[in-house]
Amino acid sequence: MDSADELLEYLDPDQRQVATYTRGPLCVRAGAGTGKTRAITYRIAYAVATGVVQPSNVLAVTFTSRAAGEMRSRLRDLNVHGVSVHTFHAAALRQLSYFWGTAVGGRIPPITPSKYALVSQAAGKLGLPTDKVSIRDLTAEIEWAKVSLIAPEDYAERAVAAGRGEVAGQPPEEIARLAKSYEEVKIDRHTIDFEDVLALTVGMLLDRPDIAREIRAQYRYFVVDEYQDVSPLQHRLLQLWLGERKELCVVGDVSQTIYSFTGASSSYLAHFTNEFKGAKVVELNRDYRSTPQIVAAANNVIEDDRSEGAVELHSQVASGRPIEYRAYPSDEDEASGIVGEILTLKSEGMALSDIAILYRTNAQSAQFEAALSQAGMSYSVHGSERFFARREVREAMASFHAAARGEGTGGLVTQVRSVLRQMGWRDEAPDHAGAARERWEALSALLELATHMQEARKASLSEFVGELEERAQMQNAPAVNGVTLCSLHAAKGLEWEAVFLAGMSERLMPISLAKDAAAKAEERRLLYVGITRARDRLQISYATGNGNRANRKLSRFLTGIWPRPEKEESRTTSYRRRRKEAAAAFESEHAEDIPLFEALQAWRLDKARVLQRAPYTIFHDTTLRAIAVAKPASIQRLGRVRGIGSAKLQAFGEEVLAIVAQYMRG
Repeated sequence: MDSADELLEYLDPDQRQVATYTRGPLCVRAGAGTGKTRAITYRIAYAVATGVVQPSNVLAVTFTSRAAGEMRSRLRDLNVHGVSVHTFHAAALRQLSYFWGTAVGGRIPPITPSKYALVSQAAGKLGLPTDKVSIRDLTAEIEWAKVSLIAPEDYAERAVAAGRGEVAGQPPEEIARLAKSYEEVKIDRHTIDFEDVLALTVGMLLDRPDIAREIRAQYRYFVVDEYQDVSPLQHRLLQLWLGERKELCVVGDVSQTIYSFTGASSSYLAHFTNEFKGAKVVELNRDYRSTPQIVAAANNVIEDDRSEGAVELHSQVASGRPIEYRAYPSDEDEASGIVGEILTLKSEGMALSDIAILYRTNAQSAQFEAALSQAGMSYSVHGSERFFARREVREAMASFHAAARGEGTGGLVTQVRSVLRQMGWRDEAPDHAGAARERWEALSALLELATHMQEARKASLSEFVGELEERAQMQNAPAVNGVTLCSLHAAKGLEWEAVFLAGMSERLMPISLAKDAAAKAEERRLLYVGITRARDRLQISYATGNGNRANRKLSRFLTGIWPRPEKEESRTTSYRRRRKEAAAAFESEHAEDIPLFEALQAWRLDKARVLQRAPYTIFHDTTLRAIAVAKPASIQRLGRVRGIGSAKLQAFGEEVLAIVAQYMRG
């Protein structure tokens, strides 16, 4: 590890304040991209280097397992070992499991992986709805009550006071009965849920002062990340961990509070100095991630709802490209247009892993998955298949483990590459998307991680194996070279070189379920999170309708930054203008392809008459032009042309190929 003074050389003045304030309560209000993880990681390293605390006495708490793994990895890069870094649930579970025999006796009950079956059983006993949507909403409400420290007998009164209203068509009194029934079902099944892990740990610390003293003797120095997302239950656990001490550093951004619907409250961050008198407050507002253009847009979006304790960002990077704004006729056009932009970025040399498409609801991903597949590009849906569950990754880890027991030659990268080659991996990626390409990308991600570990800390193969095992436990997957598809909620804490914010229309942003002012304010913060994920390129788009009718409006949150045409023009005029411009550009750039394009147009017109359909519903002019340029000779190649889905490929593919073939024969 570098000396204490050398550590400070890597920090800006505000980050240095965080690192050197090693005693007493500290509140770090850190905007997006301001290096908050660096600041608190270096604070721990500096405190260890100066003898303020031993690593084993530090408990750093993160919001996600991935963030915990990232912080642990950064500490290792600084040669700081022995710090406990966990989520609230993971830390509580370790303590509860360790002391359960002493405090309760026997073994801790198993944790249910999902509440749905239990809630469904409880609802059925009371004659309440048990359909999938109702159970989802009822489950969410039970979770909210539990993390808000609301007992079933107090639910009705507290829910009314909080303005919760009906859930799944049920009044608060029925929800209270359901919450009680749910607890009874758990007892009957001898199981607990994730909220119980926190609640039982709280109860143990309250009921057993001896256990509380032992835990406090172990952990004397606390760091809590993403403090704006702490729930009342988590806050109560933190208080009990601390006891009468005040060795606590919290970091967060109230403008990124996007989990209020789950019971999280930014008030603990905003009012930290009320709870901890004399606490030092440091603001991190230097944004090292995003260009001034992106930062200005983010500040503009959040300005109308700037919460108490919010930070205004100031970009520290060079001026970049203007933000791009696109309005598409339909969702399909939006997906095709975005994929076309990604193809351009790829041709310019940008890695696909540096690109993300973000959207409000998970259901929106299907359109982009289809468009990316048609274009032959790799992608991953964030939060879907777990990286370490992939067969090739498990096989690679087993091979690394075996190799680590031998006497390998060369550095870590050389040894890892050798193992991967024995599994059939090669330096060059497969030409086409599909299972083979996904396998190659997954194994390549392991090699990238090995490269980083060799460069950062000259790690051995054994250390690499240990890192993989820990990451597998924490589900902290290395980056895979494919376009990331991700909901805005799941994008929290991530960043990419280029971000496409899609579907930014009313009823999606804000979501139609956001009825009151507080819910709509949270939607605004969600958009702010999405904008601040981009480093250099940002495109914001929405579909004006379904292609036939323009029945959607731009999100109200974007009216302040969305450019307006100098002169408003009608939809018809706009369509004619764009059609004329596209035709002129095609004639200029692809004059030799005009005869084939016209032949395809003639075929389309005849087909439309036979089917009694509008010609554009068969193929848009844009698609016909792409076919004329590509001149595909097979169904597979035709399927890669933007705008051709599987249904159209099956219905018209052979006829289109025949026209192209006839043209090519002259």
